[in-house]
Amino acid sequence: MLDKNDLKEVLSVALANGGDFADIFLEEKQTTGIGLEAGRIERVNSGLDAGAGIRVLSGEATAYAYTNDTSKQGLLAAAKIVSHAAQGGPKDLQLDLTTLKPLVDFRIKTRPENVSTQAKVELVKRVEQAARAVDREKIKQVIVGYGDTVQKVTVANSEGTYVEDERVRTRLMVNVVAAENGNIQTGYDAIGSHAGFEIFADCDPEQFARSAAHRAVKMLTALPAPAGKMPVVMAGEAGGTMVHEACGHGLEADLEQRQLSVYAGKKGQPVASQLITVVDDATLPNRYGSYRFDDEGVPSRKVTLIEKGILTDYLYDRLTAGKEKRESNGHGRRESYQHKPLPRMANTYIAPGKEDPDKIIKDYKSGLLVKKMGGGQVNTTTGDFVFDVAEGYLIQDGEIGPLVRGATLTGNGPEVLRMVERVGSDLGFTIGTCGKDGQGAPVSDAQPTMAIKELIVGGTAHGSADKQLSRRFTAGYGKIRRI
Repeated sequence: MLDKNDLKEVLSVALANGGDFADIFLEEKQTTGIGLEAGRIERVNSGLDAGAGIRVLSGEATAYAYTNDTSKQGLLAAAKIVSHAAQGGPKDLQLDLTTLKPLVDFRIKTRPENVSTQAKVELVKRVEQAARAVDREKIKQVIVGYGDTVQKVTVANSEGTYVEDERVRTRLMVNVVAAENGNIQTGYDAIGSHAGFEIFADCDPEQFARSAAHRAVKMLTALPAPAGKMPVVMAGEAGGTMVHEACGHGLEADLEQRQLSVYAGKKGQPVASQLITVVDDATLPNRYGSYRFDDEGVPSRKVTLIEKGILTDYLYDRLTAGKEKRESNGHGRRESYQHKPLPRMANTYIAPGKEDPDKIIKDYKSGLLVKKMGGGQVNTTTGDFVFDVAEGYLIQDGEIGPLVRGATLTGNGPEVLRMVERVGSDLGFTIGTCGKDGQGAPVSDAQPTMAIKELIVGGTAHGSADKQLSRRFTAGYGKIRRI
């Protein structure tokens, strides 16, 4: 077990040939994964991975090395490697490592490692049976995935910071395939939290599975979606895919600084309707993207990115913050010790408004109600996006009309946020694994019920809107990766 004196020695070696800053990221991660498909348990995996990453910053240059040898000698060897890339001459490092206490705490009631593998397998089987019981004739396939992670990290740096953190995450996903007369439809859902096995006491996993199954079966009788420009009401339960992809990535400071964001250089300017406030808050209890400290040892915090339509901030790690001579706001994240930190989202959401969500729909004679979002693509440089609608309904004279299938939403992030004209008082979260530069990070995102004045809806009734969509979207879009 390494003590603070060992870590100070490693930091001194890392900066032996120069450099402005050095840090050590120590990680121990225990994982369990269970997969069920075709009525059988296909996999039961468990593993333990441990290692360390050592970084030296010299101006805007980064030297990084990692090792799975977490002994003092292993870290010293990695530190010598990064020290050769540093410039500026030897630095006499005199520091005391001071332990930072977290500003927030997350209580874990039932630690996943204290729950037997058999109990986890039984949960997965119950979920599969609950989904199949919805319609044994039409449901042809049910895939269930369970996972939990216990990640312990230690961060020490040349500024004298020392932090320890533990992240416990538990998740469950179900994908249901229904078919009838050659028509194949799917229903998908996922739940997860910075919590232990208690999440399955707080929400009914079997009801969650039935919901996904009902969606798949209902889609078999859905009407073809219309095509054209129309009002779109996005229910809170649709989750925050829109804000995460069409807005959030563009507010990450590295993309903004490289002019790869539609929001580059727009701080202090209006970029959305006055009804829109966008927040990223890693301190939220029981949310999948939460943490006490980021992966650079910076305390987590609530960051308001857009306030009443005005762009107020970006998401920073230490490197991007240093370029602007400011402090990081706690969003330096990495997939593991094998990766360098990047500015990343945590829990991103549009703040709720004051309107009754049920009354919003009643004010629209026609349009599309989106209750569940699917996947899609987004270009962060231009803000253009296209998303699939997993569950959508026509709005007819202020009422929820027929279910439709095959709908897509096409638009531009800032333009769509400017066209939001109603915001409800609810807030619905979804979870996912966000991909960026080959790294995955657990996140959650949310939005209230929102009414958008006009969006291009692509449907199976091909028309001018579909032609416009095909002209507008070209290669170069990053695919959304969800759990």
